[in-house]
Amino acid sequence: MSNKTNDIYRAVWRWHFYAGLIAIPFLISLAVTGGLYLFKDEIDRWLYADMMRVQAQENVMVSPQVQRDAALASVDGEAFRYVPPPNAELASEVDVRRPDGTQVAVFVDPYSGEVTGDMPYRGSVMWIVRQLHSLNFFGANASMIIEIVGGWTILLVLTGLYLWWPRGRRGGVMSVRGKPGKRVFWRDLHAVTGVFVGGFILFLAITGMPWSTVWGSKVNELANGHNFGYPDGVRVNVPMSDARLAENAETAWSLEQAQLPTSADSTSPSIGLDRAVATFDDLGLAPGYAVSLPSGPDGVYTGSIYPDDLSRQRVVHLDQYSGEPLLDMRYADYGPLGRGLEWGINVHMGQQYGLANQLILALACAGIVLLCVSSGVMWWKRRPAGRLGVPPAPSDPRRLRGVLALLAIGGVIFPLVGASMIVMAMVDALVRRQGTKQALA
Repeated sequence: MSNKTNDIYRAVWRWHFYAGLIAIPFLISLAVTGGLYLFKDEIDRWLYADMMRVQAQENVMVSPQVQRDAALASVDGEAFRYVPPPNAELASEVDVRRPDGTQVAVFVDPYSGEVTGDMPYRGSVMWIVRQLHSLNFFGANASMIIEIVGGWTILLVLTGLYLWWPRGRRGGVMSVRGKPGKRVFWRDLHAVTGVFVGGFILFLAITGMPWSTVWGSKVNELANGHNFGYPDGVRVNVPMSDARLAENAETAWSLEQAQLPTSADSTSPSIGLDRAVATFDDLGLAPGYAVSLPSGPDGVYTGSIYPDDLSRQRVVHLDQYSGEPLLDMRYADYGPLGRGLEWGINVHMGQQYGLANQLILALACAGIVLLCVSSGVMWWKRRPAGRLGVPPAPSDPRRLRGVLALLAIGGVIFPLVGASMIVMAMVDALVRRQGTKQALA
């Protein structure tokens, strides 16, 4: 290996090491929580089977209004959301806001109208896992960390690919040498695992970016047109409220900024929940849709469904007095960027391709954990006693600057990542200066 090639290798290795320091602790957490969340429905319905599952019957279900009344008789408050049973063996869900502001999910047997149980709204184990995965437990600004980690993860994979590149070698490229007691075993295990998992890591990092604070919000505006959330040409000429769809219902990423229309005539009686559900059924919303109830005199009934099959994704707003659709929007109505981003998100969540999607990503998550563990063991066996063990700097500092200039391209695309790279470059300069002083001492 020439001096120039060796210097470039050292520069890339050094930044690969820094990327690992930043990303690996979060990658383990993201892989474990993400792997679990792939099976959110299966796990929740198993854990809460006593309240979520019912005995399928041939007799007709009681009306949604009766189910709502049963829930309000069990929990004092105001219903704000109703979820018809997705299939014949599942209970309905009525979400209630108590007078003190707390929210409760009440489950009702749709055949008998009896309450089967309740729990805090969005209080299931898998919702907690989702909050851990997104770092929402740590405040609204924690998603900035996810954006930074996502960018460094992309850097980690690209630099790792460069380090793995065979360059005439055969050992440790697609096979693992040695035994677990040897560092070469962990080095090869890390490299080979990275080759198989690296593409999945890139995909998950990129498709996870839409949820980030800075980059995600800006792309959301670009994808949806003028900050309304509705694709151009789909918005209808009806009054819009200041309320956002994401405030009232779980929604697709592309519609988080969508404004709700307002009902026109407040002098007529509301159509009621029964007629609203019947209208949504007549319109052909896919099973599993949720109904957000009007939040006031100007509010609307919103039926929304975000199923595994993106082609059936749909949002319909009904005027609460006339029952007429104010907006009926499907996945096909999104622009090309919105459709592409939604596809990436759906695959990221293990939904688009059914069980195969779940199992493949679950294996990828297991591979990510193995990759992180092997890197830790490899570093521990390599590091000098009492020192961090940063890879040696290239003899020519210009090689580091050259690698950093290439990384800056990604920093422009992801501003938070770029800012963190500047900080890391300053830290690296201090580390090299300190190393030079120690060598001269």
